[in-house]
Amino acid sequence: MEVDGEQILQRKHSHYHNLDEVFMVRNEVYKGQQYSQIYFARLHMLRTLLYSLVPHWKPHIPGVVVAFLGKESGAGSFLVHDILEAGLPPQIEKPLKLGDDKYVVFVSGLSVGNSTSNPLQFQLLVDHITGHLGDENEQRTAAEIVHVVIAGNSVEFARGLFNGQNLGSKDQAKLSEPFRELDILLTQIAAGVPLDIMPGPNDPANFYLPQQPLNRCLFPGSSAYNTFRSCTNPHSFELDNIRFLGTSGQNIDDLDKYSEAKDKLDFLERTLRWRHLAPSAPNTLGCYPFTDRDPFVIESCPRVYFVGNQDMFGSRLVKGPEGQLTQLITIPKFCETGVAVVLNLRNLECHALSFGTQFSF
Repeated sequence: MEVDGEQILQRKHSHYHNLDEVFMVRNEVYKGQQYSQIYFARLHMLRTLLYSLVPHWKPHIPGVVVAFLGKESGAGSFLVHDILEAGLPPQIEKPLKLGDDKYVVFVSGLSVGNSTSNPLQFQLLVDHITGHLGDENEQRTAAEIVHVVIAGNSVEFARGLFNGQNLGSKDQAKLSEPFRELDILLTQIAAGVPLDIMPGPNDPANFYLPQQPLNRCLFPGSSAYNTFRSCTNPHSFELDNIRFLGTSGQNIDDLDKYSEAKDKLDFLERTLRWRHLAPSAPNTLGCYPFTDRDPFVIESCPRVYFVGNQDMFGSRLVKGPEGQLTQLITIPKFCETGVAVVLNLRNLECHALSFGTQFSF
């Protein structure tokens, strides 16, 4: 399309389907005594059995379901030869073959309100997404951005405000200022690009997983657009028949307490092969006490599995024995690194997008 000899770039679109219903807490009945008995049996009886069967194997991650391969000895004991994990879940959906490039932008750890937060970096990110930054080639790339995902920790408040006392008018203004600033910037994005925002451990949401969507009244400007969606954590959705699954990072950070793995991508791959998003819950990771279902079970292998609020960007393509193909992504904290992540839906390739505000003379 051209107007007065100038080419007007049309933004691309994609088909979106939200799959967060499984993570919504509605009409749940807590049966405390029943849950406590199951929890006690799993922790004490089963763990003792595992150690007695395999003394040299330490089940560092509680809650992981495994199978023991072996045979019964003459003395009546069970000799274990191998321990089998569930493996990658089946991958049902087949994504459409996309002929054109379409991009999804991931960002986490904006921490608006933090003393180290750089508003200029965030504004540069917004301008890039909306096509107000760079030359014609940059604007053409921006027109191919079809979705933005903010994976938790969007705001941060001064700890001194939460001292158990009533807040004065000045402190109340300090409490609302981070959200006011965040809403102004998100409104610019939502005006042109579909936007999903997930709660994180520092956001004003429930502590336990699954975290419920942030109240839309916190975003009076951006929530006026139907492109703005406040989502759960974990968050699951489909774009052009490509399934996404991700968290704001609590499940992966908690696994650090049990494992010596140096790469967070190893944690992502393990939870995928264990078919469970949060195996350490409720031991050391808070979660809602579901009694008749487990929303963290991964029944279908996603094409993209992302985790926010990590120290650095990383990606890994995992292939399964039945043709499963999953792109693992760790999203760094934008407040500390100035880095967002861009994923191409056409080939699942991703790269880091860095914004710097330092000038050299």
